[in-house]
Amino acid sequence: MIAALTLGLTVGTAALPLGATEKGTEDPVQAEAAVPADADALTPEERKLLEQRDENLTELRAAATDAEAAQKALESLESDLAGLKDEQEELESSLQKTTARRTELDRRVADGQERLTALNQRQIVLRRSLIDRRAVLAEVLAGLQRIGRDPPPALLISPDDALSSVRSAILLGAVVPEIRSETDALVRDLDELARLRKSIATERTELAAALEDNDRESERLAALVTEKLELQEESERRLELERKRAASLAERSGELESVIASLEAEITRQREAALAARRAEEERKQRIAEQLERAHKLALAKLPEKNRIAPAYAFSALKGTLYYPVRGETLRYFGAADGSGHGLSGELVATGQGSTVSAPVDGWVVFAGGFRSYGQTLIIDAGDKYHLVLAGLDRISVAEGQFVLAGEPVATMGPTRMAGAAALTLATDKPTLYIEFRKDGKAVDPRPWWRDGASQGRASNDT
Repeated sequence: MIAALTLGLTVGTAALPLGATEKGTEDPVQAEAAVPADADALTPEERKLLEQRDENLTELRAAATDAEAAQKALESLESDLAGLKDEQEELESSLQKTTARRTELDRRVADGQERLTALNQRQIVLRRSLIDRRAVLAEVLAGLQRIGRDPPPALLISPDDALSSVRSAILLGAVVPEIRSETDALVRDLDELARLRKSIATERTELAAALEDNDRESERLAALVTEKLELQEESERRLELERKRAASLAERSGELESVIASLEAEITRQREAALAARRAEEERKQRIAEQLERAHKLALAKLPEKNRIAPAYAFSALKGTLYYPVRGETLRYFGAADGSGHGLSGELVATGQGSTVSAPVDGWVVFAGGFRSYGQTLIIDAGDKYHLVLAGLDRISVAEGQFVLAGEPVATMGPTRMAGAAALTLATDKPTLYIEFRKDGKAVDPRPWWRDGASQGRASNDT
């Protein structure tokens, strides 16, 4: 089971979903090379996904390290537990041998006690025998004492003394041999009893010492057995905890692999979407470039399409391609002071009397006529929500609702300048044309639409 857990925690198991090919063995922790070389082209969503992927990879590295440490800990605990079991078996075997030795010592003590009991009984028998013959022995001993103290004369004796001597001799002759025999037997028995007592005492002392040693050994072995059992229980508890930890790491590793795989899929999807968007943007830019190129060619050709009734191109795509509607000198630009404390909403161009004014772009005439102090005014709808205002004209040659082409004559300039406040502040008496571009009803700077380096107006428009 431990080996299976370790295999499940190995980082290499996540290699395929983390970017490795089916034939490769790339480590997913090292799969960060999947980040595109052009990191600046990443979208914020892709960067966030990559950061999440990197965080999960870091956590997966830590899980792999923890799994390796857990595997080593499990192996160490299993080895220690096996050693403890072996030691426990050895201790139990030693304890059994000690118990058997204690049994043998107890048997020897019991045998000694039986021999001592038999000797005590023998001693009692001998004592009783001596007690039973105590009177005879006392008389004999008394006689012996008298003989020893006052020996009878060998020749000169009285009749009484002779009779006593004879009686003593007869008594001694009858009793002494028996007493001698009994004494010899008693001496032998007493010597044997003394030897046995001494032997039993010695054996009892040795057995007591052996029993004491055996008891100490039994206590030591019992303590060791208890200690080893406690160590075994602690090791088993730690082993169970490590197994649970390894299982938790395996589960966490699987979750991280799943999350990283989903992040990789999301990153791939984001990249494909971003790539498709970039391609679409490039195609759009290419189309706009092609339209601008066609607009440039059309503007350079100066040949309007007579049958067209709508602008050829979107007005916003014509920046940098338009000619001024009249030849002259630009006196005021967009944003300059208009003489009333405000910024000018268009441009003022000084030109010659009778100069022809041409339409800068294709469009519909939405207004043609006098307007306040601006004189004759022409407003052209250029499409794309843009309108062009031409004011300060003398005579308009087109009517409202008419469609005009770029470069088509639409009016002529008069002999005097426009009467507007901005024109009155100019230090010139030349006729002035006011040009204003409007987008969604608001004035915009017309300069981005004029062709760079081009002359204001066309040579053919001069009078």
